[in-house]
Amino acid sequence: MDSSSGDFHTQKGYQMRRSGTVTLAMEDYLEMICRHAGSEGYVRVNVLAENLHVSPSSASKMVYNLKKSGLVEFEKYGVIRPTEEGWLLGRYLLYRHSVLHQFFCALNDTTDELEQVEQVEHFMTEETVRNLERILPKMKYLRTKGTL
Repeated sequence: MDSSSGDFHTQKGYQMRRSGTVTLAMEDYLEMICRHAGSEGYVRVNVLAENLHVSPSSASKMVYNLKKSGLVEFEKYGVIRPTEEGWLLGRYLLYRHSVLHQFFCALNDTTDELEQVEQVEHFMTEETVRNLERILPKMKYLRTKGTL
């Protein structure tokens, strides 16, 4: 997008232009589900709610939305497992999170940039994330040399 074209939108306007039916909140939930399912194969609603600092009822509602979208399998009071489609998106969400966390840590010379990652990750294109991953080794090298 060329900023001189005047094709500006509000944040909500940009969100509405996004393709797909997965909301930003759904991405957060699916990312956490896949994070837990990666090690245990599943996650329970109470654990999901606890990790996202939401109520179990809120987590249940979102899991039902994810189920309707075909991203998870879930039975009431049961375990949550990503579907094949859920894993495909979830692995990308985990990758994006990891790259952005490494990038911000390298940029700011810190070890924890979780809050910043959570605030921006939904708005980064896959191309940008992959480009950030490509420059990470150089950033880390420059940081060790004290030139970044």
